[in-house]
Amino acid sequence: MSFARGFDKGSTFVNTGRQTVKGAARMQEGDQNGAGRGTAVITRTKTRTKKPSLYRVLILNDDYTPMEFVVHVLERFFQKDREAATRIMLHVHNHGVGECGVYTYEVAETKVSQVMDFARQNQHPLQCVMEKK
Repeated sequence: MSFARGFDKGSTFVNTGRQTVKGAARMQEGDQNGAGRGTAVITRTKTRTKKPSLYRVLILNDDYTPMEFVVHVLERFFQKDREAATRIMLHVHNHGVGECGVYTYEVAETKVSQVMDFARQNQHPLQCVMEKK
């Protein structure tokens, strides 16, 4: 193996979960004659990335926002087709809350902010929130 290059032929290799090279310390600390023996440990670390937490973006029902406006919001900000947007809007109307989508934290936060700003610009009290899935 390539990590053994430069060591003497008397070196022994032991594998105990980590790769251990015995007799390799001879090359360490300037000992060129091989008078001292020691142990060097070579470890390989694997980094594992953690999947980001997901957040549900929810629209809350109110008695004042027109249904057509909610459908428009779902089409514009959540890329829903007319049928899916209408289905979600009716769910919000009948159950008080409806899920628009599931996103990472930053994307969910941005979508909530966009919907809330758009609703205020159009003078509607529509509420959009996010919750951890």
